Amino acid sequence: MSSESGWQESAGAWIEEQGKEGDFGRKYILDPVMVPRALARGPRTALDVGCGEGRFCRLLRKQGVAATGIDPTAELLAHARKKDPGGEYREAYAEELPFGDNSFDLVVSYLTLIDIPDYRAAIQEMARVLRPGGTLLIANLTSFSTAVEEGGWVRGENGELRHYPIDHYLEERWAWMAYRGIRVRNYHRPMRDYMSALLETGLRMTYFDEPEAIATAATVKSAKYRRVPYFLVMEWEKAAE
Repeated sequence: MSSESGWQESAGAWIEEQGKEGDFGRKYILDPVMVPRALARGPRTALDVGCGEGRFCRLLRKQGVAATGIDPTAELLAHARKKDPGGEYREAYAEELPFGDNSFDLVVSYLTLIDIPDYRAAIQEMARVLRPGGTLLIANLTSFSTAVEEGGWVRGENGELRHYPIDHYLEERWAWMAYRGIRVRNYHRPMRDYMSALLETGLRMTYFDEPEAIATAATVKSAKYRRVPYFLVMEWEKAAE
């Protein structure tokens, strides 16, 4: 499945793109929200579902959290183990997590739902391995951004950004996302589908945001992002027994 998704072929380019601190979206938009929220309740154990090259696992482990990462792409896991020899990284799919019920204080899905074919099964699995009182922390692309028409931004005669066209919003589908040597499948689903899948788990939403870029990232990218924010962050809590 990793090959069909494009991730095995794109692993090297992805590792280079992320570098030490992550790409623009992670460094300036998501990490400033995801890191403090992940640590807010003092989790002792965490599972990073779709850990990729292991960057977020390493961030958590540096804060004393026993973080485990799973991913279906062998080359990304090899890099994660090389960068973090003491960490635990397993080759596995989100739809069938190799852990018992109630195993983790924190489960993280950091821009991975868009990569998972059976997202409903994956969400059920994330809820299953979460301990009572624990938190499921999700970063995902906004559904209007994944519903963009082919070609993206419409530009004016002078190259200025006019508008961002979307179409067939309610239709679940996938498309190839290609940039800087990376070519992977991304799935579009309307927000209602993600929300219904999460509500079916019995988890309770405790946080939602469409975060802005932090002030130190006052760049052309930041201005463009304010027009069409393409990330969201959600936090869901499992009821305590």
